[in-house]
Amino acid sequence: MRTASPQSPAASGKSQSAQPHLVQGLGLFSATAIVMGSMIGSGIFIVPADISRGVGSPALLIAAWLVTAAMTLIGALSYGEMAAMMPSAGGQYVFLREALGPMWGFLYGWTLFLVIQCGTIAAVGVAFGKFLGVFFPGVSASHWLWHIAHVPALRVGPMVLGNMDIGLNTANLAGIVVILLLTAVNIFGVRLGALVQNVFTTAKTAALLGLVIFGFWLGRNPVAIHANFGANFWKGAGFGTLHPLQVGVGGPIAMVGLFAIVAVVQTGSLFSADSWNNVTFAGAEVKNPRRNLPLSLALGTGLVLALYILSNFVYLVALPLHGDPNGATVFARGIQYASEDRVATAVLQQIFPIGGAQLMAAAILVSTFGCINGLALAGARVYYAMSRDGLFFKSVGKLHPKYKTPVAALIVQAVWTCFLCLSGSYGQLLDYTMFAALLFYILTIGSLFVLRRKRPHAERPYKAIGYPVLPAIYILMAAWICIVLLRYKPQYTWPGLLLVLLGVPVFLLWRRNLRNAG
Repeated sequence: MRTASPQSPAASGKSQSAQPHLVQGLGLFSATAIVMGSMIGSGIFIVPADISRGVGSPALLIAAWLVTAAMTLIGALSYGEMAAMMPSAGGQYVFLREALGPMWGFLYGWTLFLVIQCGTIAAVGVAFGKFLGVFFPGVSASHWLWHIAHVPALRVGPMVLGNMDIGLNTANLAGIVVILLLTAVNIFGVRLGALVQNVFTTAKTAALLGLVIFGFWLGRNPVAIHANFGANFWKGAGFGTLHPLQVGVGGPIAMVGLFAIVAVVQTGSLFSADSWNNVTFAGAEVKNPRRNLPLSLALGTGLVLALYILSNFVYLVALPLHGDPNGATVFARGIQYASEDRVATAVLQQIFPIGGAQLMAAAILVSTFGCINGLALAGARVYYAMSRDGLFFKSVGKLHPKYKTPVAALIVQAVWTCFLCLSGSYGQLLDYTMFAALLFYILTIGSLFVLRRKRPHAERPYKAIGYPVLPAIYILMAAWICIVLLRYKPQYTWPGLLLVLLGVPVFLLWRRNLRNAG
């Protein structure tokens, strides 16, 4: 057990009153809003098209989201115990550091900064710009203000790297402006950031709920219902059914079974439900954290996942799963071939032929705006905690004397995120995100077992429901997905694994420099 944390007076050599401290400005509603707001981006409105092409069955489309719901809820219930036990800035980073050692915490923070958090913020920011183009046609990824270069595709084994444009276009400019705006908002105090989060999470939750209500009320189509339900619901979902799956990029087609195909498509549904853990990053700023952290994790994930599953049923009652990629109408294209994968937009166009697309675009703009705010607010707290441990730039571990926010951490995060927007690399980084994130979820839930053994007498205001069975089930399910992805989707897995492993020499170098400086 650590006797003197770098965040303690013993480590700093200064009295606590001499330094600014993080403010506990997040109540239960705000903490839950961070959970929900970080989860709901644009994925639920788009990802079902890609999943449906992979599984080819209404039952398996729903199964993919049910698996995601089960895993996410188990993860949230497990994290709740550690969050209530150690309500510190950094959250998951701290859990890994305390259970497995500083290197594992660093590898998580390293991957979070390079790929998981900043890559996600960049992608959501550019998505904001693209949907803004629905109202302002001049905002487009093809409208270049400064086109620097096109990086040609480079094939490396089963992977294709490069194949991206570098420069500034009006879509990523809009994303950059929003990222910088929300970074500035979060500099001026956690309460202001929480207010923005509360407003936009309420708005986008209402929008998603509206999609569910109007979809069931006005969007039901008898032809779609007949095509997707009854005997057709289970078509292609048998245990003996084999599904075609391309191995790598341009590789051979393998025929895989039910469990393998559902594991592969989890990259989409798990990504859409990811970032639920972000509230733990701001654990030191949550009021009554021993109660509110586990409660916000359970409430936030439960509500979002219920809306996600209902949304997929809305898609199935409004549009046929199978469609024609060359179909002339949104109904003819179906869920599988919705234009640019915008399934929710297709549903609203069915309900409101005039203005439906604009209505959905407005909802996604609200959703992505709130998502960026939640991710920016939470992510900076991890780099702040790493810096306090001597594992990130020293300035990042300082708080603004007036606003009590990690200003340098917010700025460094924004700078790297904007670079990813300009480089066009965020898309490929996101391909690796889910695999890398799954590895750390496995390690963190494994940390629950380690901490129970290492610190049996530590105060645990909340104990994980279903321990040890449910956490063990999560580890087995996540490990199976990782194994399947390593086998069939190496273009998504090996680069992510390499990025994680590159952090090992960086950690050793940083620790050596820290010892030399000391």
